[in-house]
Amino acid sequence: MPAHKTGYFTHADCRRHEMGPGHPECPERLDAIEDRLLASGVGDLLERREAPSAALSDLELAHDRLHMAALRGLEAELAEQREAGGPAYCHVDADTAMNLHTWEAAQRAAGAALAATDAVMAGELENAFCAVRPPGHHACRSQAMGFCFLNNVAIAARHALERHGLSRVAVVDFDVHHGNGTEDILAGDERVLMVGIFQQGIYPFSGDVPRAPNMVNLPVPAYTRGMDVRELIEQVWLPRLEAFRPEMIFISAGFDAHRDDDLGQLGLVEQDYAWITSRLREVARRHAQGRIVSCLEGGYNLAALGRSVEAHLRALADL
Repeated sequence: MPAHKTGYFTHADCRRHEMGPGHPECPERLDAIEDRLLASGVGDLLERREAPSAALSDLELAHDRLHMAALRGLEAELAEQREAGGPAYCHVDADTAMNLHTWEAAQRAAGAALAATDAVMAGELENAFCAVRPPGHHACRSQAMGFCFLNNVAIAARHALERHGLSRVAVVDFDVHHGNGTEDILAGDERVLMVGIFQQGIYPFSGDVPRAPNMVNLPVPAYTRGMDVRELIEQVWLPRLEAFRPEMIFISAGFDAHRDDDLGQLGLVEQDYAWITSRLREVARRHAQGRIVSCLEGGYNLAALGRSVEAHLRALADL
């Protein structure tokens, strides 16, 4: 058995959630990743595991019970409507809808993050990537929004603290959009350091002023390119991470800051994602026994998404 192993957690249920024809957060995103990993051979070098379904007690680490009851209520309401020939979707906001499989998919996505955390903490894997949807970083403690229903990374980070007894964990978010939901859940928790870089002035129109000292937000203007992002990470993120000495790192891995992605206007390319991942891996090896769990967030240009995830996984697995 190799000393270094990278896990790959996913489940077929994550494809069953969809929000209507033409929606950018579509099941084909996972297909694009799988196709790229197959074509490149990277998929053969990962330890594949099936995501379990998260228990409600685990989801309560980051969400209040009313939020989960509301989602389950919408699922039941939708099932009744479908039996009567009603609509296939129930909208929670203008861009975010549930179908009959959304709640199950969301539980699998959170379950992947939890199972990856357990496997990495047990030493079975050094790090792991969760190829899941729906994404999570806009999901607040009591609100679904922005394509997100449950905050996979926040749930897993709290799980590492509460169930595994860690004292310090870091959350890193490089999605083009501010991780407002993760900030909502983790702001003020001194056991967590969250560092994020995102495009200023776009959805969810937040993050310019961090909500607590444990939030390190780096809003950047449209058309910022990779070398400028790297410089900011060197100057701001890495010193804070080094000083914090996290015992585990969680990544909200959104790839919509890619220059080919139309949902944002940043200029990152695959090599930038590989560089960011490699720097985080160095921090993890110094302070966290290499422990990283990464969860898919955004990334809507399918070709760019596949290439970017491949680059991210190559860096995680040191290929």
